[in-house]
Amino acid sequence: MITKRIIPCLDVRNGRVVKGKNFEGIRDVSDPVEMARFYNEEGADELVFYDITASVEERSLFTDILKKVASEIFIPLTVGGGINTLDDFDRVLKCGADKVSVNSGAIRNPDIIEKAAKKYGDQCVVLSMDIKRVEGSFRLFSKGGREDTGIDALQWAVDGVNSGAGELVVNSIDTDGVKGGFDLEMLDEIAARVNVPIIASGGAGKMEDFSELFKHEGIDAGLAASIFHYKEIRIADLKEYLRKQGVEVRL
Repeated sequence: MITKRIIPCLDVRNGRVVKGKNFEGIRDVSDPVEMARFYNEEGADELVFYDITASVEERSLFTDILKKVASEIFIPLTVGGGINTLDDFDRVLKCGADKVSVNSGAIRNPDIIEKAAKKYGDQCVVLSMDIKRVEGSFRLFSKGGREDTGIDALQWAVDGVNSGAGELVVNSIDTDGVKGGFDLEMLDEIAARVNVPIIASGGAGKMEDFSELFKHEGIDAGLAASIFHYKEIRIADLKEYLRKQGVEVRL
């Protein structure tokens, strides 16, 4: 049985970890280097680091903080924000990232997925998708969830995987920060169409949300931020709970 992963996410703005609800109302949480160290010790399976305003501000990702974060951890690190070119991939990987997450950059230039996969391998390329329901369909959003691209999100997932994305991070804007559970309907629709690992993001509020998530076929990991940042749930406790529910996790 494949082990399910628990992944905290650091949304970084101006050198600080922040968190909001439905991608809005952003507030300060903590120092990213301290949090990375904490999660490394806490038993997280991986860590995701997003420079959340890099795309909107049309600048490169802050690499000084990233280097410090990477030096503190011994678990896989996925990094995203302002990834638009192969040079961006190269720079982030040299700072210590294991995988690179591309979102708005792939919307602007879909070829980057295939080029990066050929150069660095599929396992290195993570396609991150911010999705919201619009008039009954799942629509892809860009620039940190600010802009409706008009693109059908389900087809975008298929196209991304066909181009070489080795993993998907599926962020539900509708459930983000609400703590009412993951967007299982949306995740099922995507899982039915692709055969790469899916990381579910947006909506975790209690341990039961994770056990419910992992009952769904094709979901490999649960990603969350605020419940871990504010220690509402400890990762070690969550894994013990999941193990008792019959979910295979790394303790």
